[in-house]
Amino acid sequence: MRIELGSIFDPELDLRLERLVSVNADSLWRGFTEPELLVQWFTPAPWRTIAAEVDLRPGGIFRAVMRGPNGEEGDDSPGCVLEATPGRRFAWTSALGPGFRPVDRPDGGFLMTAIIDLEPVEGGTRYCATARHATAADARLHAEMGFEAGWGAALDQLVALFSR
Repeated sequence: MRIELGSIFDPELDLRLERLVSVNADSLWRGFTEPELLVQWFTPAPWRTIAAEVDLRPGGIFRAVMRGPNGEEGDDSPGCVLEATPGRRFAWTSALGPGFRPVDRPDGGFLMTAIIDLEPVEGGTRYCATARHATAADARLHAEMGFEAGWGAALDQLVALFSR
């Protein structure tokens, strides 16, 4: 079952990272959906992902707990899987918890929906990550936090995981 998440990119509300990578789509998919792999790359160094849970059913949990180099911990709020199409698309949101339960907006933070599209191409995969936000202010905050650099560094770590 495919949930239509929309295909129109809104530059006021959405952020996007697109790259061609030399790793096949099935490996990238595994990196996002297998917790034992997710903890190895998901958070840009020097931060680390110290725990992960993924239930690929729509309404299932997506959770990644991050820890900084000085012991600080990131938000430990579980998100909700929206779509899981093997080797092609993985989407989740922080606006809902498992079972599609609405969550409160974090203090000083934002809620988002992440859509990871994987398109097999000769020599690898066209990777497209979109982060959707409710407001332009939330999108700006995410951009100022380093969306492009952070998500790009994490992708580099994912590619390195499968290039060993």
